[in-house]
Amino acid sequence: MRYNIPIYAVFLCSGGGESGSDGMKTSIKKLLEDVRDGAVPVEQALLALKEAPFEDIGFAKVDLHRPVRQGAAEVIYGAGKTPPQIVAILGIMARHGQKNVIITRLSPEAAREVNAAFPIEYRAEARLGIAGGFPEPDGIGRIVVATGGTSDIPVAEEAALTAQMLGNDVLRLYDVGVAGLHRTLSHLDDLMSASVIVAVAGMEGALASVVGGLADCPVVAVPTSVGYGASFGGISALLSMLNSCASGVTVVNIDNGFGAGYFASMVNHMEVKK
Repeated sequence: MRYNIPIYAVFLCSGGGESGSDGMKTSIKKLLEDVRDGAVPVEQALLALKEAPFEDIGFAKVDLHRPVRQGAAEVIYGAGKTPPQIVAILGIMARHGQKNVIITRLSPEAAREVNAAFPIEYRAEARLGIAGGFPEPDGIGRIVVATGGTSDIPVAEEAALTAQMLGNDVLRLYDVGVAGLHRTLSHLDDLMSASVIVAVAGMEGALASVVGGLADCPVVAVPTSVGYGASFGGISALLSMLNSCASGVTVVNIDNGFGAGYFASMVNHMEVKK
C-alpha cells in the first residue's frame, strides 16, 4: 500500500468531519504509527512526507503543509493574481482537504469570475472571498473588533471575517472612537470581557491607547489610511500606536486587517493549542 499524506488527509477531513489542520496532523500520526507497527516501510513513509509540503503548479507552489506547521491553511492574496490562478489554487487546496479558505484583497470583478468556476462567498466591504464557509468557534473566548469611525469598517471587517474563518467568536463595536469617548465607555463590559481586542483607527489612532488602558487582554492596533493630509496615509496613526503608553498593545501594518485578525486568533487559541 502506498501512502500519500495529502490524499489520506482528504479522506480524514471529509469523512471524519475534521478541519484541514486536524486531518493533516491525524494522517501524519497514523502514518508514523504504521511505520512503528511495521505496516509501512520507512522508505515509503519518507517519500510520503517529502511529497506532502507543497504542490508546484508553475505560477505557484501551494503550501499544503501549512496547517501542520501553523494550524491554519494557506491564505490566498488575491491582488495581482488572475481569476484562473486563484481558481487553480483553490482547486488544489480543496483536493487536499483544506475546506475553509480565505482570499484577501479580491476585487468584485475577480470575485465574479472566480465564483463562476469555484463557489465562494464574497464580502465586498472587506474585499474578502470565503470558500467553504465559517467553522464553529473553538477559541478560549471572544475577540472584540472595535473601530474609531465608520470609515474604518472595511479594514475592521477584514479583521473580523479573518478571525471568524479561523474559528473565533467575534463581536463588532463600530464607531466608538475618542471623538465621543462616551461611546467607548458604553461598551466597557464587552471590552473587559474580551480575550483579545482589535482596535482599528485612522486619524491620530488614539483608540488603541484608550482601549489598552481599559482592558486586561492583548490589544492589536490597526492603523488605517483614513484621515486628512498630515495623516500621511496612515503613518500618523501608525506612529501614534507604536508610541502608545498603554501596556499590552501590539501594532500591525497600515490597513492590515487580515494580519490583525490572524494574530488575534492565535492569541485566542493559545490555551487550547495541542
